Amino acid sequence: MCQLHFLLLSTLLLMAQADPFQLDALIQYVDSHQDEYVETLRDWVAVESDSSDVLKRAELEHMMDITAEKLRKMGGKVELVDIGDQELSDGTKIPLPKVVTAQFGSDSSKRTVCIYGHVDVQPAKKEDGWATDPYNLTEINGNLYGRGASDNKAPVLAWIHAVEAYQALNMELPVNVKYILEGMEETGSNGLDAMISQHNHTFFSDVDYIIISDCGWLSRKPALTYGTRGNCYFLAEVEGPKQDLHSGVFGGTVFEPMTDLIGILDTLIDSSGKILIPGINEAVAALTEEEMKLYEGIEFDLESYQRKIGVDRLMYSSKADLLAHRWRYPTVSIHGIEGAFSAPGTKTVIPAKVIAKFSIRQVPDMDPLLVEKQVSDHLNAEFAKRNSPNKLKVTMVIGAKPWVADLKDSLYEAGKRAVKTVLGADPDMIREGGTIPIARTFQDVTGKRIIMLPIGGFDDGLHSQNEKMSRYNYIEGTKLFVAYLHEVAQV
Repeated sequence: MCQLHFLLLSTLLLMAQADPFQLDALIQYVDSHQDEYVETLRDWVAVESDSSDVLKRAELEHMMDITAEKLRKMGGKVELVDIGDQELSDGTKIPLPKVVTAQFGSDSSKRTVCIYGHVDVQPAKKEDGWATDPYNLTEINGNLYGRGASDNKAPVLAWIHAVEAYQALNMELPVNVKYILEGMEETGSNGLDAMISQHNHTFFSDVDYIIISDCGWLSRKPALTYGTRGNCYFLAEVEGPKQDLHSGVFGGTVFEPMTDLIGILDTLIDSSGKILIPGINEAVAALTEEEMKLYEGIEFDLESYQRKIGVDRLMYSSKADLLAHRWRYPTVSIHGIEGAFSAPGTKTVIPAKVIAKFSIRQVPDMDPLLVEKQVSDHLNAEFAKRNSPNKLKVTMVIGAKPWVADLKDSLYEAGKRAVKTVLGADPDMIREGGTIPIARTFQDVTGKRIIMLPIGGFDDGLHSQNEKMSRYNYIEGTKLFVAYLHEVAQV
């Protein structure tokens, strides 16, 4: 078997040397190493790099070290960049995990691409409803189950394997490649914005394009992502009595904070999904006929979507309308109420203070600072109508802007060519309804052009139980990245 592998590698090397770009040779190399790639992913998934749990910070730091060492062994110029401290709720500080940067090639005659990714994960426990151990990569029917498999360890590894394939066949990289890989994405990328600003005129100075693969397809059809919504996250606190009260003793004699809070929350959005806050809808960029046609041509099954989320009816009956409201219109979501009784059983309590948590997804041309004022003014005005002696405080704790790329950008034309070449299909051009704040940060700070090039499946279950990455998407995604490095060199 070893001799067969040696003969295959020798043949591939001869093919590669005959022509500076031999996609077939690179694809054969990737295919012959797919089991090795799966084992590497298994090793990475085994590290519980949960960025939300400070008790697992050592594991997260270990993950950053593993990532750096992998890139060092490939001959990259690697640095572990200190990005400062994280302040905990008790006021103490701990170091943030270092950001890994790496560089392969420094030919000034070539373009330079920078690949962003993260290696931290969301929390996961077997008892949460996983069918397998979330930190033991398990392959079932072609799917690789494990926390972080799709978000974002396999895509990061696929980009690393793509460069490895060129190296193994002694093929010159068509572009210089840089990596910036962080460990705090799942908790807000603490410290990364400042790091990008500090290194804008050094690490990013020669970067031409930035590639993000922290996203997924909409269906079984490959996709390129050209937009994400932003997010304004609010806390609305209503405070009344100095302590919780017994509803039998005090009910009917006091203005209850919960009643006030529910009353003003009901003025944010109506039952049809229309946002009732003055000024929000008026700021939204107009939907063009060209954009609506784009939605109509996307592969997306409404019935399958409805079944997957388990509801009897969706808000919109047409594919184009539903996608537009998922991607390019704002929405209000109420996430929870802190201070309310939520444990099993009954408790006749009047909470003294309650805090609602809700968000508004941002789209062009909304401005988070203006949205903050609009929401605060609206809620204070509605609260005043109640003539309550309780106190209201509205705070915006996240103000992430949306990001949208130009569909005619040559980066996307290169992406279409790579997808067609490797996967045999023209990709759907899609947006993400969620928020990837780093895209807007890269755009605003560095001024570089950005493409989102996903390989994750539509059913990967990101952040959920039984997260997975299919072997097909992992391996074919590696080939796609190999091809894209060639295509982007032609831009």
